[in-house]
Amino acid sequence: MSIRTAEQLSDRLATDLAWRKKELSEMKSLIEAKNVSDQRHKVLVRSGVCILYSHWEGFVKLAANSYLEYVISQKLTYQKLSSNFLALAMKEKLKKAKETHKPSLYIPVCEFFISELNHRSILPKNVISTASNLSSDILKEITYNLGIDFSIYSTKSVLIDTKLLKTRNEIAHGEYSVFDREEYLELHREIIGMLDIFGTEIENAAIQEKFRRDSP
Repeated sequence: MSIRTAEQLSDRLATDLAWRKKELSEMKSLIEAKNVSDQRHKVLVRSGVCILYSHWEGFVKLAANSYLEYVISQKLTYQKLSSNFLALAMKEKLKKAKETHKPSLYIPVCEFFISELNHRSILPKNVISTASNLSSDILKEITYNLGIDFSIYSTKSVLIDTKLLKTRNEIAHGEYSVFDREEYLELHREIIGMLDIFGTEIENAAIQEKFRRDSP
């Protein structure tokens, strides 16, 4: 179902986050269990880090593209879009012009800014990418593309890049990465918190219509 209202956007995010939290809660319970061997705990922790990362990346990607879908459904003209969404709309036009040395290909771009800003915007769908490696730099790019605040995550770079992403990559590539139960439980709490924050930021952006050029 297409997302046409802020309520529909909120419902999609809530539904998606609910099943992710439930699965992560089950994993956390297994890792917290005392009646298993140290070796089994190590296996559970390694598995837990991979699942934790998959839900972090999966939710950010879904939430970001759901918000983009909502903005598309508003059918605004280019001149009414905030600069970040106008940049997304212009990306392909500028890319084609940049990839050639022919100045003539910049003419349609110029004409667009002169005469087409009052036309209904055409935004690409599902273009917000995590590149399968959601680092803090990629997260920053995503927030800029969506016009939401990155400063909330600015103190979490080490946690995202080293504790989560680097450890997950080491495990996924078959390396032996030492990660104990307490480290996992702390990482679990942090990631759950960031998932909630990201979802709330998306919802607030929709409600406050931050996708509009004249938004507060």
